[in-house]
Amino acid sequence: MKQPPTIAIFGAAVRPDGRPSATLLRRVEAAATFADRFSAAIFIPTGGVGRFGASEASVMAALLRRESHPHWSIVLEETATDTLSSVRAIRRLLREHGITGSVYAATSAYHMPRCLLLLWLAGIAAQPCPPSTAPAAASRWKRWYWRLREVPAIPYDAAIVLWLRLFGRL
Repeated sequence: MKQPPTIAIFGAAVRPDGRPSATLLRRVEAAATFADRFSAAIFIPTGGVGRFGASEASVMAALLRRESHPHWSIVLEETATDTLSSVRAIRRLLREHGITGSVYAATSAYHMPRCLLLLWLAGIAAQPCPPSTAPAAASRWKRWYWRLREVPAIPYDAAIVLWLRLFGRL
């Protein structure tokens, strides 16, 4: 029997009052909208406890449940502290749960290239989940900051994933 697709949602900040940030909301919205294309989907929201409130993953799971996605379709990943640890955790969860169907990455547009590359280097042939069409809340300068931040992060994280694979620690 064919497994439903898996949508890995990369975490983002939780506000001091425990509410999701605008970025977190857009990522969950994109994942939930994309999941509507399928009869069923599995979600892997990633992200541990940040500076405030509950884990990013649990906040995302609550949003998904509010959108009528059943509890059984959500596999929480609450240990990740960054993109690289999210990728490692996603890989582990796919193995532990015997998930072999298609994998999609849900994240912000600026972050998608890094997520897809790291998943691919980790042996996961992930495809992009179309990002939310909601307007970005940040200023143009802030958006450029986040885009430029990816420039050194991509080769840095890619080198670490390759190193981990080389020594069997992924």
